[in-house]
Order: sequence, then structure tokens, then C-alpha cells
Amino acid sequence: MDNNRNPSLFYPMSKVISFQIPKSEKTFIQYQEDRGKHFYDKLHQHPQAQLTLILEGRGQFLVGDYVGRFEPGEVFLLGESIPHVFRSDGDYFKNESELTVAGNTIFFDFQALGSALKEVEEFHELVKISEKINGCFQLKGDIRAKITRLINGFGDVSGINKLQQSLAILSLLDFTSEDVQPLNKVPVHRTMTERDGRRMDQVMRFILDNSTRQITLEEVAEQAYMSKEAFCRFFKLRTRRTFTQYVQQLRITEAKKLLLETDMGISGISYQVGFQTLSHFNKTFKNLTGMTPKEWRKLE
Repeated sequence: MDNNRNPSLFYPMSKVISFQIPKSEKTFIQYQEDRGKHFYDKLHQHPQAQLTLILEGRGQFLVGDYVGRFEPGEVFLLGESIPHVFRSDGDYFKNESELTVAGNTIFFDFQALGSALKEVEEFHELVKISEKINGCFQLKGDIRAKITRLINGFGDVSGINKLQQSLAILSLLDFTSEDVQPLNKVPVHRTMTERDGRRMDQVMRFILDNSTRQITLEEVAEQAYMSKEAFCRFFKLRTRRTFTQYVQQLRITEAKKLLLETDMGISGISYQVGFQTLSHFNKTFKNLTGMTPKEWRKLE
């Protein structure tokens, strides 16, 4: 994410995919406030689990096979070393834009606890929690409300109070509750190599920037410097979707936003997000959401 207080988050020093959270090697908890024009827009990963509260800003959230959006007030939990990106909507990148973003994040570095994590009896519950954060989750309902209050007050605590508050947050993560919703349908491919990370970042950025027009497989394969066959294998291994499925999900995600936030006609929306025919749009929308576009719009 962009961070006006930390220039290194604007300009990673080496690998595109590797994203090091500035901290002591022995720090279990790191708190970060992100403020700026847009969030960090490159696919990245880090060895810490991440809990993020979106305070301001909207955009697309991509992690593994999940293609969705983020909005103010939402809370997301990600496991260790999972490639992801919160990509602000296009309007946030315009020079004349006055839009801003804000988010508060807590990073949990379970590895920093070393052997104590398994040797100290009181930490055994932390082991179980760290093992359950095996993908990406969105927090809802009462759990989100309680954790939001704790995150909002996190910047005012330190020392033992900081540890106490972080443990209180982790203790609220009931993975059997409907308030902790897994976003990934299949296990997330963890820890990409630098080379694969650069390729995926380039491919993702190209797809996001061009998803409203017809993109050929040849075009996107060129972004990864691969043959079509090699790219298809590479892409599906890391997203658990075919290229076509991924682009369709991106388009439907954008269409859902336009249906709720604008008065644009359904036909106009279908063409704006990249579908060539209204019938194909309606069929794809129903397959992916279980509703027709008209039914979705009535949810507003």
C-alpha cells in the first residue's frame, strides 16, 4: 500500500513481488497507517500475516482465485506470503484527482516468536490461529465491528498494551463463524519466485488496464514472454482460473459496481465492461452471481 510516511513502500528496493515490512527482526506486531493518493498497486507478498481495515478508497482486490472489490469499512485478513494487491480504481491515478485513500494495517509475524511458539504452552493457541489463516478472509458482522474498534485504537498503545490488544484481536478470529468469510475457493499459491512475481505483476497490470476491451491470449502471453500454451499453464497454476475465466470475473465485478452506483442501462454497462453482446453478458453474470443484472441492481 502507498504510505506517505514510508517512501520504501512507494519504491521497493529490489524484487517487485517481495515486500518487506520495515521492522525489527524480532517484532511480532507491526502497525502501519497508509495515507495517500492510492494504495500500492503492484502484486506483492510478505512473510507476515496481514489484517487491513479500509478507511477510505475503493478499488479491486486480487488474491489467488479471488477477484473482488474493497470499500470503506471493510476488513481483510491475509495469510503469510500470499501474493495480493489492493488496486485503487482508475480515478485515483489521475493527476487532477483529489481522491485519497486511507487504511490501517496490523502485520503479525508468527515466525518472530521462533521456537517459543511451539514450546510455550500459552502460545499453542497462536499456532492454531496461524495455521487457520491459510488464505484470504473478509471479516463481517459483530467480529468486524469489534476488530475495527481495536484497530482504530491500535496507534495509541505500545509495549505490553500493544501485545495485549493484538492478542485480543487474534482471539476474536472465530473461523467457524459466518462473520469470518473465506474468499478463496481453493488454496492460494504461496510465495512466488522473483521471476514469476515480475511476470504475474506485469500480466495483472495489463489485464486490469485492458479488461474493458477484447484481449487476445497472444497479447497477454507476450506480457509474460511466454508461448500461449506455457502462459495458460503458468496463469492457471497461480490463480486457479483460466485466463478467460479471470477476465470474465473482473468484468462482472466491475459491472456489479456500476449496477449499484450508476443509473446506466444494463446494455450500456455490458459494453462498457468489455462484453460484445448483451446476451453473453447476461449469461455470464447469472453464472457467476446466481442473479440476473436486473435482480442485482434491485439489491441497492
